[in-house]
Parts: sequence; C-alpha cells; structure tokens
Amino acid sequence: MNELFEFEEFIEPERYELFETRAGGPVGPSEASSIASQSWTKRDAADAITRRELMTLLGAGLLVYCLAPEADAQESGRGRRGGFGGQGPRDIGAWLHIGEDGKVTVFTGKAEVGQNARTSLGQAVAEELRVPMSAIRVVMGDTELTPYDAGTFGSQTTPRMAPQLHRAAAAARETLIGLAADDWKVDRTALVASDGKIVHKASNRSATYGQLTKGQKLTQTIGADAPVTPASEWKIAGKSARKLNAEDIVTGRHHYSSDIKRPGMVYGKVIRPPSYGAKLANADLNPASSISGAAAFRDGEFIGVVAPDVHAAAKAAEAVKTQWTEVPHASSKELFEILKKESGREGGGRGFGGGGGNNSGSIEAGLSQSDVKLRETYTVAYIAHAPLEPRAAVAEWNGDRLTVWTGTQRPFGVRSELASEFKMPEEKVHVIVPDTGSGYGGKHTGEAALEAARLSKAAGKPVKLIWTREEEFTWAYFRPAGVIEVASGAAKDGKLLAWEFHNYNSGGSAIGSPYGAPNQRIQFHGSQSPLRQGSYRALASTANNFARETHMDELARSLKMDPVEFRLKNLKDTRLRAVLTAAAEQFGWGKSKPASNRGFGIACGTEKGGYVATCAEVECAPVRTAYRSPGAGSRGGAGVRIVRAVTAFECGAIVNPEHLKNQVEGAVMMGIGGAMFEAIQFENGRIVNPRFSKYRIPRFGDAPAFDTILLDRKDLPSAGAGESPIICIAPAIGNAIFDASGVRHRSMPMV
Repeated sequence: MNELFEFEEFIEPERYELFETRAGGPVGPSEASSIASQSWTKRDAADAITRRELMTLLGAGLLVYCLAPEADAQESGRGRRGGFGGQGPRDIGAWLHIGEDGKVTVFTGKAEVGQNARTSLGQAVAEELRVPMSAIRVVMGDTELTPYDAGTFGSQTTPRMAPQLHRAAAAARETLIGLAADDWKVDRTALVASDGKIVHKASNRSATYGQLTKGQKLTQTIGADAPVTPASEWKIAGKSARKLNAEDIVTGRHHYSSDIKRPGMVYGKVIRPPSYGAKLANADLNPASSISGAAAFRDGEFIGVVAPDVHAAAKAAEAVKTQWTEVPHASSKELFEILKKESGREGGGRGFGGGGGNNSGSIEAGLSQSDVKLRETYTVAYIAHAPLEPRAAVAEWNGDRLTVWTGTQRPFGVRSELASEFKMPEEKVHVIVPDTGSGYGGKHTGEAALEAARLSKAAGKPVKLIWTREEEFTWAYFRPAGVIEVASGAAKDGKLLAWEFHNYNSGGSAIGSPYGAPNQRIQFHGSQSPLRQGSYRALASTANNFARETHMDELARSLKMDPVEFRLKNLKDTRLRAVLTAAAEQFGWGKSKPASNRGFGIACGTEKGGYVATCAEVECAPVRTAYRSPGAGSRGGAGVRIVRAVTAFECGAIVNPEHLKNQVEGAVMMGIGGAMFEAIQFENGRIVNPRFSKYRIPRFGDAPAFDTILLDRKDLPSAGAGESPIICIAPAIGNAIFDASGVRHRSMPMV
C-alpha cells in the first residue's frame, strides 16, 4: 500500500493490559439488562454534538476528507475492523474544515495527554496551508467528531498522524488554488498560497480562504500526489511554537474530566475488594441510604453508590457492609523468584509467550573464544504510572445512547469496551477525551468510564466518578517487573564475541542489541505476573536498556577500556554513534573529575525510531556522612546526588524544538524515579505504599542540571519522541555510581 495511507494497526510488543482481567471488583461484563431503565437527562448539544452538527456550527467552508484508497467515507470516522478487535486505522487519514472566517479546524482521533501533540499536529496543517498558528483549532479524541484512531501510544502520533495531516492540508491548499484559478480565469501556476490567502502576484489580486469557500461545502478525496513541503523548506513546522491552548490551561478555562458538570449530575463511588482476587461473600447496601440523597447498587460483584457530592458518596461507600473471601497472594520479597519460576508456561505473559531476538552463531563457541567472560542478573521492580490526573469519568445516558467524558489514550478502544459492556452498537456510544493530565501508557483501558456508566444507568442520572490516589496506585496496572540474565564474552581488543540475553516477564521492546556480536541468543520469556501489568513509557526498553548498558559498562571495566571507546568499537549504527559521540563531547567525557567522590556514567540506545545517549555525573557521600534518605531535598537517594545529565537525542526532522527539549528533559526526570527509588511494594494481595507519602517520585529538588543536545536530521522522517529519551538515564546513573564508589547496582530502583 502507498506509504501515505499505510496506517496499520500498530500494536506494541507488550500490551498486557489488553489481556488482563480488570481489577478492583470486576467492572464487567455485567448483565446490563438487569438494571431497570430510568428516565434520562437530555444531552446538551453544546457539549456532545455530532460531526454534522459541528459542521453546521462551524459554518460554510471547505471540508477535506483524507482516506485510504479502498475506504468509504464515514462521517463519524467508523472504519473497517482491524487487528486485536479494533477498527483498522488504515481507513483513516484526517479531516480539515476551513471556515468562512479563515479559521482551520483539524480533526484527529489522537488524545492530548500532555505531550503537546495538539500543537505539533497543528503545525503540520499550518505549514501546508500557509496560515499562522493562531488560525488553527485542533479537535482531538472525540469518537463522533474525529476519524477512528487506534490510540495514542507507541510514539506514533508524529510519524503516523503528522504526515497524514501534511498531505490533507497540502491537498486543501491545492484545491483553494484551483478555486481561485477557476474564478479569476488564470493559470494556477501563477498563484501562491500565503498568510491565509491565495495571491495572484501579476495582478496583485488576492482572496482569503474564507472568501473562496463561502457558501461551499466541498469534499475531496486526497491522493498520494499531494505536494507536501519538504522538511528542509519548513517555515512553521520545525520551529518552536507556543502551545495552542496554553492560555486555557494556565487560566483554568480548560476542563479536565474531573471538571465536567452535567445537569442533575451525582457523584459515584465503587466499593473495592480488600485484596487482589478477593470474592464478594455478602453485602448489605441498606446502611448507605442513611446518607442524605445517597443510593447503593449491586450487580453481581460490582457494588457502587451515588450521592449529591463527593463527600457524601465516600460516606455512603463506607456505610455499605461487605464480607469478602480472600485468597493467598504473593509478596514483593518473592517477586523475582516467582517470575523465573512461572516463566514459559502456557498463557504466560497474559497473551504473550516467549519471543526471540537476534539469534545467530553459537554462544558456546563465542564464549570459548573470549578472553573476558561475564554473567550477571539484573532486576526491575513494578512501578506505578503515578499520573497527575487519576482516572476520572462522567457518564450520561440519553435513552439508548451513552456519552462519556474520560481521560484515556484510546477513546475508540474505550468506546468498544462500553459497547461490549452494555451490549449495544458502538454507534450509540460517544466518548469524549478532554485534554488529560498525563498517561505514560497507563490509560489504555476504560475502568472509570465503565464504572461511571454502570452507576449512571442504575441511578438514571449523569454520574461523575473520580478515582482516589489510593485507587489509582492499587487498581491500575503497573509497569511490568522483570528478571534479565546476561552472559557475554569479548576479545582482549574489545570486540564482542558472544551475547546472550534473557528477559523474564518485563517485555521484548528493544530487546535486540545494537552492538555487533557474531554469536547471539536473545529471548523474551512470558511469565505469570503476580500483579496486573501493562504499558509504560518506553515499555520494556527501560529494563532491557538498563541491563544491556550496565553490562556493557561492566565488560568495559573488565577489559580496562574506556566505556565510550568500547561501545564505539562495537557499534555500526551511524545514528547511534552520532548521539553517543555528541553526548560524550558535550559532557566533557575523559576530562578529570572535580572531586574523588564524583563519578561519570554513560549509556546509549534506540527505541521507536529515536536515538539517545545520556551522560550522568553523580556525587556519592561516604557512608559515615551519607546524605539523608530519599525525600531529602536534592539528594536523589541515600548517599547519592545526581549533579548533571547531558542527553543527545535524534529523531529525524524536528517538528518543534522547544517541545522536543521539554519531552527529553521530562523523560529523563521521570526516568530518575524508576532508576533511584520508585517501586511498588505488595504483601498478600495488598499494595502497601499506595500514596505519594509512601511512594517516592522525583521532586524538583532531585532535578540535575540538564544539558540537552538535539540533532536535527531534516533528511529523515520525523519519529516520535515521547518515550525514547527515558531509556538511558538509569544505566548512566548506575554506571556513574560505580565510577564514584565502586558499588555496582544491578537492580532498579538502586536505592
């Protein structure tokens, strides 16, 4: 298929959350028919409208619809079904509407979860239409207003959606030129698009886009020949641009899911089991009625309450009397033993079994030829996504139609979940995603939406449901824990001869080594995870890169070689060599350290089309004067302070430099948490650190001095950058700690 329309269902290599059963007292499937139908509040058209209604509100203008060649036009964006039960995104390009006032409305099924995709996608359209960014409005993540999209994950927004919008906008520009040429009876080659106008320089004649489209609603299918502007000629894309809705965010005009209010709305709360796997033995809902305005509902093992306000709902939930049958469960202390013991069994990995990587040659032969041999085990703990905004949803029924406002990375996926839950056509479910307070791969599923919808159906009123921080820490899924075993061998000149790498449970993302070794055995082994697990920023790349780059440092030390020299000796990938060299030079690698208790560490890697290298400088205090334990201001952990982090990053042509710099530094800062102190602790089916007072995340005081180098490759397609920059900070820190103290950390977190 032509590259323009090749929009395949992109499935991440580890999407455990799509196969796990829902936690927290099962949300479904329920017998929706057992809940009596109620009277419904009429939907407010200003808040939940159809695409046709929106076109009416926007006024006359030019509507551009970009499709796959075989696709039929779908007003709501519903397309053919594709992989994993979802609707295939290959049927979708993008929608543009140019109003009479010259304003351009862009439609995309992607969700804005803080990555600033709204702005970068707006830049793609502004670039091709030759309009200022102030003329752009981007509608995102609305299942009735936008084309179908598989979801916002895998760093796919820039490499997949941006080219679609570039081509759609370029085709719209050419259509506008054609309209002017026909109207003025001139050769279209004599016309140019500039500043929202079509201009005929010879006669000094011009017309705004609004003047050209007035009274017309034209639909055009876009072909593969749309003349897209090359990155080398970008005027708007490729430059730093102000966040499109920054003022709304700063002033509080933007409404998150938790801010949505509906007429007659009540507040919901779900009664959760006391531990994982507990079964409901008995429940007495009557005490909840003692709370003014409250009501309780039960459907199988699902129990929820509604009340006029949040506090009343919490009291009503506490009043419900329940008895549960609990089951034995594992604890953190035996986690890694369990992951190894349960690996390779049928069903391991919740739908993903073992998978191979780069397998070639003979490990045994390679090791026998090696002058230096090394065998080590590395582990990573479960960690939480800890989003700024916990799960929240507002659900409203209008007859047999359901509208839900919720923060999710997969609006169409949540629509499918809701339709399945209530045994209704997807066309009768409308999911709206307000810009959401972070996702990090943790909001692929729609638990809060399902819970709010069930309570709304039972209560006969709109229901708002917001998870508490404890619920978010306990019942959401976690980044998978893992055990990684590495065995290697190298010649005394530094050439790798053998590389064996086994990942148990964490995942196969970036499991292949960029370092050339003639004898390799690389494999991912699925396992039975004690906790619910799923996608996380960069997936298992963080774990695999931590193990690989720590092991490479250990090999270099064993060979008495400089770690950068050792890596370059075994790296052929020119892009990875470029970021490694750039980071080392900017950092001043090889220069003397400012103090004996300072250490330097370096790591590099590639994931999802991004290439990254990070150098870290740390300061380690002597044991007798060790810094305070985690939580003590700028000290990253007991005895360790991260002084500075230099990161070089390359992801092809840069769309928004300032935005990219923010992504890189945000990823590095987030990676410090997983590297140093983040870990979920559990005992007999209970999370024992389910709040920020017990679960340590990075703070302002933990921030090192950042130095970010962006390599702009306008000769290469743009790749996504939301995930890749996180993968190198942990091994860089660990390697720096060893350089300063001689202590080697092979587990995350290191403190």
